Amino acid sequence: MTSSRPAAPVPTAVPASATLETPAVPPFAVISGAQVQQALKGREKQIIALVEATYRLHGAGKSVNPPSYFLRFPDRPSSRIIALPASIGGHVQVDGMKWISSFPENVPAGIPRASAVLILNDQKTGYPFACLESSVISATRTAASAALAADRLTRNRTRPTRVGFLGTGLIARYVHTFLANDGWSFDEIGVHDLSADSTAGFCGYLEQLGTTGRITVHDSAEGLIRDSDLVVFATVAAEPHVSDLACFSHNPVVLHVSLRDLAPEIILASANIVDDVEHCLKANTSPHLAEQLSGGRSFLTGTLDDVMAGRVRVPSDRPVVFSPFGLGVLDLAVGKYVYDEVSRSGELHVIDDFFHELRRYG
Repeated sequence: MTSSRPAAPVPTAVPASATLETPAVPPFAVISGAQVQQALKGREKQIIALVEATYRLHGAGKSVNPPSYFLRFPDRPSSRIIALPASIGGHVQVDGMKWISSFPENVPAGIPRASAVLILNDQKTGYPFACLESSVISATRTAASAALAADRLTRNRTRPTRVGFLGTGLIARYVHTFLANDGWSFDEIGVHDLSADSTAGFCGYLEQLGTTGRITVHDSAEGLIRDSDLVVFATVAAEPHVSDLACFSHNPVVLHVSLRDLAPEIILASANIVDDVEHCLKANTSPHLAEQLSGGRSFLTGTLDDVMAGRVRVPSDRPVVFSPFGLGVLDLAVGKYVYDEVSRSGELHVIDDFFHELRRYG
């Protein structure tokens, strides 16, 4: 009996070019906080340039940066964990996500408030290829963004010589480090924190550096603001606590890193620069409250990318407030930089067989 089944096709050799183009699963590596810190140590200028380039890529539409997701807990209302997914093209070419927690109750227990990991994903296969300790990366990209803004927002005015830090934790220390290593020097450094221990620790850090400027501890936020031309907000405030507009009559540049310190009336009376409009005007940040109060967004002057590209001129006749929500693409750019540095050093810790089931049918 003759079978009607078609003849089996004759196997043909796979072209070498097709083999070469077949995507391979990347090895998976874990990079510790010590390795992260070593890769970034003394690289402040390079990281500021990297952050600037990343802002430009984002402004040119060569990134995907969806809204952050906030995981909150009814039984722990002061705590949260945030997911920041993102993708960046250009010279970086990586996808990924930062997963960062903020548990303020850690501080009285003597451990840092924030902890984080960063996952980097391969753009060809989607496979994650690295997990990095990311509290240092997060602090680094935040400080680099602040230092970049300080430079760009003061170019058409007298360079500030009096800086004030409201909030004196890890972020304040990183911001000062980036400013100092980017060529800033200050005649006066003002300090204010609700925690006497944090104030003492930050002052001790400044003294160990051999800071030449006079260090002044202020007993109020308002006093510090009046005595500062450059103001850095790096607090854990959940809602505005500074409302006296008269404190800003000398038109300082304000790096509003912690986003929720200023009453909306102050925002409305200032020139406002953000890193990303849609991201910044949400989650009850001070600019978001200003939008709700005013019913519009006309109080926004532009983005930092607008300033760098010359599309926006920063005024000198009123306070200038930079409110960076903190974009996931910045974490990816700095994380990929760290990965490349550790890989070049030959100290990449690859986890063998991390991905086990790689054959579709076993």
